[in-house]
Amino acid sequence: MNETAKYSDMMNEIKEVLQSARLNVAQQVNSELLAAYWNIGRIIVEHEQQSKERAEYGQQTLKELSKILTREFGKGFSRSNLQNMRAFYLTYQKCQTSSGKLSWSHYCELLSISDEDKRSFYEKEAVNSGWSVREMKRQISTSLYERLLLSKGKANKETVLALAQHGVEMTSPSDIIKDPYVFEFLGIPENKPIMESELEKALVQQIEKFLLELGRGFMFVGTQQRVTLNNTHYYVDMVFYNKPLRAYVLIELKTVKLLPEAVGQLNMYLNYYAAEVNDPDDNPPIGIILCTDKESVAAEYALGGLSNNIFASRYTYVIPNKEELIAQVEAVLKEWHEPENVENKEY
Repeated sequence: MNETAKYSDMMNEIKEVLQSARLNVAQQVNSELLAAYWNIGRIIVEHEQQSKERAEYGQQTLKELSKILTREFGKGFSRSNLQNMRAFYLTYQKCQTSSGKLSWSHYCELLSISDEDKRSFYEKEAVNSGWSVREMKRQISTSLYERLLLSKGKANKETVLALAQHGVEMTSPSDIIKDPYVFEFLGIPENKPIMESELEKALVQQIEKFLLELGRGFMFVGTQQRVTLNNTHYYVDMVFYNKPLRAYVLIELKTVKLLPEAVGQLNMYLNYYAAEVNDPDDNPPIGIILCTDKESVAAEYALGGLSNNIFASRYTYVIPNKEELIAQVEAVLKEWHEPENVENKEY
């Protein structure tokens, strides 16, 4: 036995101790920094409330305060950053309600979101999914919150509150579905004709960004996974495994609208995986058809009555119009109280 092998177990244990210690130190430093910025925000607000001319105070005093703090403590005290500290205090009235697992840069991005439920959702998901600042900005810019709400069908107040308070809870197959999926990272023009094999290749080349778009807990298994039935070979476009749901996720890529035959083919693949691939501890596999469009009535009949979990979602190469998505969400949410008005109406 060589010297490296002799001490490998001991070295692995030491590495785990050091990595854990470094993480704890980083989180502790981050928590202290957030507490300091929160307290600076508190002091600014309290002094502002004591001033008779608040508007003038906000413009002039922050400017002077920025100069003094920068001269004494260095970078990090620009007027815009001091304004963020003020907003941080006003948004999180108790410092303990902020998470030490997120950096100040995370919170600067979150503070730009005025809707409390939406901001809470992105905060929880950033913690749960371990998003970097760049990844969180991408999820905000692609309207992940609105897309998740719309994918849940008849969203209601409870759905909004659950997303805001807990983020995405992985308890059922429908929890991993978005509509639409956004592939802006591929750089493909919206109306450019593309073959399914080309789309698959492009997604594999950007697999890390595709995994981010799919969501938490996805692990890539491979492409063109063979299914053999009666000496005939079929191939599943893309196969993943979702760890929280303990289930294989089979994805079929279509560069056209949803067609019934695509549902039948994917249903066959799911039956094969359930019988031949699943381990005893695995849950039933999940199927997702990614298509350019789906007509609601056709999709309802094609997907209805199946024992397997099959979903159809649209995808787009451009970031959706945020205002349009928000309007759609508001229209859906409005429906949850309208039936009561109809029932109570006298004729």
